[in-house]
Amino acid sequence: MACDEAIKGLLKTHQRIDILINNAGLRNDSLLVFMKPEQWAEVIATNLNSFYNVTRPVVTQMALNRWGRIVTISSTSGQAGVEGQTNYAAAKAGVIGASKALAREVAKRGVTVNVLAPGFIETEMLATPQRDQFLARIPAGRFGTPEEVASAAVYLCSESAAYITGAVLNINGGAYA
Repeated sequence: MACDEAIKGLLKTHQRIDILINNAGLRNDSLLVFMKPEQWAEVIATNLNSFYNVTRPVVTQMALNRWGRIVTISSTSGQAGVEGQTNYAAAKAGVIGASKALAREVAKRGVTVNVLAPGFIETEMLATPQRDQFLARIPAGRFGTPEEVASAAVYLCSESAAYITGAVLNINGGAYA
């Protein structure tokens, strides 16, 4: 697999990989009744299969080193669902479940696995006609920033978070999850 080869290449130039941030994300929205099979497959492959393809070879190395931090970026859509995003919600819920299971598998090896579930973050994904409708759902009255998500990831990768594993942290300005 391409991910296996890329990671082997990284390990030739770097002795170890201590931190993995899984941040694959693609939307291809449609109501399920109108969704084409390729829309479903593309979103699942990008958002869920990538978790397996990248995490498996990295977590193996982390477990052998008895230390590692894995943070996967999911979405509040994976917890609450959003109309027109059945494929996206399914994939993001899948990485939450996979992360929780993996956290149980590797905790004794000094590896933590956690999930960040952002709500509406100021990125290209918000370039949509529904932008104002999304903003109306957020009690904080604003979209989150990529820097706020990054700060949460930095914390989960720190020694201060060494006892936190299998957690899902919502970053959503008080919106429902």
